Amino acid sequence: MQNLDIPIFKKAYGLYNEFYGLRNSVPKQDRFTIWQRCENLILEILEYILDASQLSKIEKLPILQKTSTKLNLLRVFLRLCKDTKVLDIKKYIRLEQNVDEIGRMLGGWIKSIQDR
Repeated sequence: MQNLDIPIFKKAYGLYNEFYGLRNSVPKQDRFTIWQRCENLILEILEYILDASQLSKIEKLPILQKTSTKLNLLRVFLRLCKDTKVLDIKKYIRLEQNVDEIGRMLGGWIKSIQDR
């Protein structure tokens, strides 16, 4: 499946792997609330990126905009994880840098479609 080779998909896939690896360091009380919500958002983002990669240019834009909304929601939840001490600052910064890079890639993809 060649769609798995697109850079934004690889970056989002890597984000999930990193996020999943942190799961055992999260207090049990938070693992099934905000942590699970973050994990689900990352999985939805992966799904939307994969969906968009298989659609025509006209069909891509609404999916990519929805992806952007989910990514922004993930940013809020990650910040909340940091503020409530579910994540320490180092882990938060690493995750946020990955989310920022995905956001830049997504913004570029959206812009390239809108410019055509």
